[in-house]
Amino acid sequence: MLKTYHTRKGENALSDEQPEGVTLKHKPSTSSQVQEKAKGTEQLKVSGDRSSYLAEKQRRKPVFMPTGGRMADNGRGEADGAYDISEIPPWDEGLHTMETMENSRSQINVKEKKHGVIVSFRGSMRRVGEKSPLSLKRKGSKNKTETGNISDTRVHPPPSDLLQSPKNQKSQPSHSRTQSDSVVHLGGELPKKREPGRWSFRMGSKKEKTAPPTPKQEQLEVVTEILISAEVRTPEVTAGALEEKWAYTLPEIPLAPLSVMQIYKLIEMEVLEEAYLNLLSLRLEFQHDQKALGEEASSVELSHKEKDLSLLYRALWNKLTDIVRQSCALPSRNKELLVLVACIIEEEEKREGDLGGMVGWRKAWREAVQEGLKDTLKGVHLDSHEQSTSWLAVHLGLLGKAIVEDLEKVKIELVSSYPPSFNVFETYVSSCHEVVGEHLKGLLGKVTETKDYHALLDFIIHRYQSEKVMGSISLQPELKEEQRTLTLDGDFLDQIKTGYCSQLQADVRSSLDKVIELEHEEMWKDSRKPDIDEDLYNSHIHMDIWTNIKGKFQATRGLDVNLEQKVMCTCLDELNKFPRRFESAFVEWSSTVLDSPLWAIYHVTYINSFSALKEHMEGYSESCPQQVEQLGKEVDGLIHRLSQALVEHFKTDVKPFLRRMMTRKWLSSDEDFQQLAKRVETLSQQCKHMSPQHAQELVSEVHYFVVKEYISQLMKNNYSCKNRKNERAASKMSEQWGELRELFQEMNSEENWLYPMGDHLSKIVGQKTKSEIKNNLKPLIDDYPDIGKKHLSAVLYFRGMIRGRERQVILQKLTELKRLHSNAGNMQHAFFTEIQPAVNTDCLANMPFSCFSVLIPES
Repeated sequence: MLKTYHTRKGENALSDEQPEGVTLKHKPSTSSQVQEKAKGTEQLKVSGDRSSYLAEKQRRKPVFMPTGGRMADNGRGEADGAYDISEIPPWDEGLHTMETMENSRSQINVKEKKHGVIVSFRGSMRRVGEKSPLSLKRKGSKNKTETGNISDTRVHPPPSDLLQSPKNQKSQPSHSRTQSDSVVHLGGELPKKREPGRWSFRMGSKKEKTAPPTPKQEQLEVVTEILISAEVRTPEVTAGALEEKWAYTLPEIPLAPLSVMQIYKLIEMEVLEEAYLNLLSLRLEFQHDQKALGEEASSVELSHKEKDLSLLYRALWNKLTDIVRQSCALPSRNKELLVLVACIIEEEEKREGDLGGMVGWRKAWREAVQEGLKDTLKGVHLDSHEQSTSWLAVHLGLLGKAIVEDLEKVKIELVSSYPPSFNVFETYVSSCHEVVGEHLKGLLGKVTETKDYHALLDFIIHRYQSEKVMGSISLQPELKEEQRTLTLDGDFLDQIKTGYCSQLQADVRSSLDKVIELEHEEMWKDSRKPDIDEDLYNSHIHMDIWTNIKGKFQATRGLDVNLEQKVMCTCLDELNKFPRRFESAFVEWSSTVLDSPLWAIYHVTYINSFSALKEHMEGYSESCPQQVEQLGKEVDGLIHRLSQALVEHFKTDVKPFLRRMMTRKWLSSDEDFQQLAKRVETLSQQCKHMSPQHAQELVSEVHYFVVKEYISQLMKNNYSCKNRKNERAASKMSEQWGELRELFQEMNSEENWLYPMGDHLSKIVGQKTKSEIKNNLKPLIDDYPDIGKKHLSAVLYFRGMIRGRERQVILQKLTELKRLHSNAGNMQHAFFTEIQPAVNTDCLANMPFSCFSVLIPES
């Protein structure tokens, strides 16, 4: 379609004297024309916003519109009226020109003037086309151009550049009206034309760019500038997007720039192309002035101009970064502006190092991209911990969604606004990694709970690179798999993991304290008897602990295997402290129920519970061998102390009855022994509900204690059986010993070597003659070789053999038998060495045997 253009008053017009071989170029302006141009520019007030500025600018410029071949009456009597151009030949027959004319204030004959201007202009353009390598020749048709009524003006190209149709690029070359020879090719979609349309864009396939001119491309008769709407062009361009390139060239730089305030206002109104061209004009003017003064010379005016230039460049810099920063938030609004941003950045990079400019434009662009992403992330909803317990998990979910939406906008709407050298999508992805990393650092300072640490780690390790965020199908195939991983600074991830482990350790400590509190509330406070599970007293304390810690291990396993091992060790370190804390609380409570049967039952229960806990934790010995070993020691120590408490409690309970053994009352009454047997039987019932391993250890210790204390009473010389009471005493000893043996056998005691003890001693006590006593010494020494003369002397004292020749003969026999046994070297068990016999104060009792030898008759 035909596009209208506006020209300023006083701008140069294209005349017949245009140099040959140059098409669509402005003629050098004379000094008077420059002054007129500057004057016309000053008359256009720069105010309001960008749209109002462009509207005002259009109103002040002549407009060419098709009116059926007749000149339109503007009704104003001014030179910048509207004119009609009609009957344009079809586009497939060659390029067409739109002639811009300046009205003449004098009225002349329309037909004559029309004919003269067309003939003059066509002749001029024909001469140019014959010499230009870019001239075209129509295929089998003549170029026909008809115009409407024209006033007496000179033909002049508009300030807008030529934007060619992709349809015509296959047969027509691209032309530029700028003074710059640099052309930057941009891949992607052709941007829309922007008011006032001063940047020139062209498209063409690689094949067309390299193909030489055909014989038919000989002549360019008429050049008409037209504008095709983006809506019409888009389907055709998109269809061949992979094969086409587009380029831009810098428009002509004004010889006289606008004022500083006007340029600043244009920048603020985002009329970037005009502002930038005038800024370049001001920069060239500054460079010219500097060169005229010399490198070392300076002036106040030049200094002011340098400050103005710096101010304007900074304003342009800020405006460009603002546009880039808001490009994702307002993609449709900024899409066209981004094209200009890219053009300005590349033009500034070409001029980098020249006087009066700024450096680092590409870096500033990347920083603006990052700032825009930061704004996006800051806008994601974030509740406080008080508002929602799942504040972080919800925020991270919304964060991932916002990231995907931004990158989708970049992929669909923004990439086409930049040249390929910007690597837009890759830049946004890498910037996203950096910005997200910084955002997560800010969130880490607010994290105080394990679930939040877990959510943060899960987002970093799994969710971010999954199909929910960076792996989203909408971002493929541009986003490669190796680009998905979130890169974090230094030890930031280790810092999160350390915080996670520390918080888990605190959680474990808290949960273990709650285990103690729960046990107190449910068991100790109400003196509740523990349940029996699989014939064992059972408390669920070990299951509560194991389930809690195992859950933490499993939750961490889903994050990272190495982190799981670290969590295991951390939790086990904290668990190692629990046995003593539990023991302290339990002992404090149990001291109030020492006389209750529950006291021993609870001890048995917790022996079982901690034994089970140790078995559970041994499953982690491969991952955390040191921690598991230490935990085993702590648990074994607690179990041992609980067992010892049971043993000591039993000892304290039965000692009064044992002390009355082997006395006159004992000989006449069975009450004390029955109380002893009752305690042993009660303990036996309790041990049936104890874990077999620890029950065996406890029974063995109790068995040894009872036997030792029972026999110790023989060694104290508390009573001596006279008048043949020894036979009664021996019978009673044998009977009681048999009852004790049955009890300990029922308890599965492994101290079988203790069973013969009572039988040997009871026989010695019950024998009538010394020869019979001597005959029973050998079995006694064989089973208990550590028995001494003092021990046997105490037994003989209890029997009633306090002194005399027979006593000494028996003791001498013991000495001989011990000497023979010591040579055999059999000392498997020690028993009597643990018993301290009483000292006999009778002076004749310990008299050496040699003293009585003279009294012994010869046999």
